[in-house]
Amino acid sequence: MKIPYINLRKQFKDIEKSVHERIDCVLAHGQFIMGPEVKELEKNLNLFTGNEFCISTGSGTDALLISLMALGVGPDDEVITTPFSFISTAEVIVLLGAKPVFVDIEKDTCNINSRLIETKITKNTKAIIPVSLFGQPSDMDEINKVAIKNGNIPVIEDAAQSFGSTYKGLKSCNLSKISCTSFFPSKPLGCYGDGGAIFTNDKSLAKLCKEIREHGQNKRYNHSRVGIGGRMDTIQCAITLAKLENFENEITKRVEIGNRYNELIDKLGLSRVIQKKDRTSVFAQYSIFSNSRDKLQKFLEEKNIPTSIHYPKPINHQEAYKQFCCIECTPVANEISSQIFSIPMSAQLEKEEQLYIINSIKEYLDKYK
Repeated sequence: MKIPYINLRKQFKDIEKSVHERIDCVLAHGQFIMGPEVKELEKNLNLFTGNEFCISTGSGTDALLISLMALGVGPDDEVITTPFSFISTAEVIVLLGAKPVFVDIEKDTCNINSRLIETKITKNTKAIIPVSLFGQPSDMDEINKVAIKNGNIPVIEDAAQSFGSTYKGLKSCNLSKISCTSFFPSKPLGCYGDGGAIFTNDKSLAKLCKEIREHGQNKRYNHSRVGIGGRMDTIQCAITLAKLENFENEITKRVEIGNRYNELIDKLGLSRVIQKKDRTSVFAQYSIFSNSRDKLQKFLEEKNIPTSIHYPKPINHQEAYKQFCCIECTPVANEISSQIFSIPMSAQLEKEEQLYIINSIKEYLDKYK
């Protein structure tokens, strides 16, 4: 049996008719940039998340960058975030000349440790970016409280991996002043290229983000501020609309598969990422921990089971970011990065495939324990 890490081909088969219809419509009207599907997607994403404003962007990275620019982040500013995330979370901070301030993570969820944030706040703190990792939101209430207590610091939820999840009944992407997500193909809601979105209920902030997204224009050829070319193209919006039609069903399947994994992994006695009771997860990845990760990964590879490591190095271990934080300052992230790896996970993962994965892990444990 050969199992794909994420089964995008099977997903496409489920929505093929709708995808073709959506793309054909764009090809027919020819509005490839800022066509009607862009506004339609933004409207539908607002309805899904409960936000008032949605600004689609060229990628999740663009969404983060535009959000920081709209908040006026620049040189000498500090932005608090996690060292355990994809590089773009810190990258956009540094691109604006600001300093990323890394706060260590929780061992069970791998999300930023909200209890440690306040100690890192200074007079230069301009924003806080918690990352809702592996499908579930961070402790957003606690983070928002700390932000308000210390001068109403803006909180940007990086929800690239948690779109579709909930936190105390509210949708991820509607948990802070401004939120960002990604529609990269492997994400819970993905397009067939790059794409992303910004969400807010702040009208003036939404206006700024829209202007920055289009080279700082407040009207055609009138540039009131510095911006970027950060638009999501119409065809990718059309594809995301087609996927959004089936997204609730995919979330249900993801939760069912994720919960079954939890039960089976727990029976094997392995450690895994824990989902907290006051929130849901869309299981963007399914990650477990092993002190013999390399050997286990190799064993699974021989069984035609692909795996991936999120993330092999904390960001402050990366050559370009070592200057901002000592390696010893993030002991939990250091430990987790040496143990964590992800096994196949998607809404299209069949039960027999899942059982094959678990039985293969069990075979390894029986052989080498």
